[in-house]
Amino acid sequence: MPSMDERVSSKDKISIYWTTGLKALRGLRKKIFLKKSKGLLFVGKKATITHGNSISVGRNVKFEAYSEVQGLSRHGLHFGDNVTIGRFTSIRPSSYYGVGQLGWGLEMGDNSSIGPYGYIGCSGKVIIGKKVMIGPRVSLFAENHVFSQKNMSIKSQGVKNTGITIEDDCWIGSGVIILDGVHIGKGCVIGAGTLIAKDIPEYSIVMDKRSKVIKGRI
Repeated sequence: MPSMDERVSSKDKISIYWTTGLKALRGLRKKIFLKKSKGLLFVGKKATITHGNSISVGRNVKFEAYSEVQGLSRHGLHFGDNVTIGRFTSIRPSSYYGVGQLGWGLEMGDNSSIGPYGYIGCSGKVIIGKKVMIGPRVSLFAENHVFSQKNMSIKSQGVKNTGITIEDDCWIGSGVIILDGVHIGKGCVIGAGTLIAKDIPEYSIVMDKRSKVIKGRI
């Protein structure tokens, strides 16, 4: 585990240890309702964890304050070691009320994180690899509405789910939107505010809203 910066004052250290301890205590209370938990779980204030019988967590997983983690899904939510879910982030595979088809769920690898105010709509399969850094206000939508029939309402035509995959060691910048069916290869950098609607090859740098690869890292 990384050491604390030597410039952090004693007073600040006490505050950090205190708040971290409270998160660990909340985690102890929540762990008993989860399908599987390997180590410490840290839960921020007013974080919501529902349908824990479908949620598996590794060691040192952090659900920060006001995050929402809903486990109701066909394949569950699986978090690796040292995963962080940021403040006000929502992970939502299915309807709150269980109506309609259950969503697929989420797999998230070791040492990956999602920044604050994120949204992971995992009604289709969402797989996030290891050491993936996802910035604030990033949205993943693993679902598309069908609208091919003009004589029917869009709502009545249902949805299709292809799924989203983000491979290991990617950096997804603030405000990125990733649509259903996208596969982002290993080692990619996606610039802030980019809309990703098609596959991105590994080690690419993408910096605009049309998923245009401007150059490779190698």
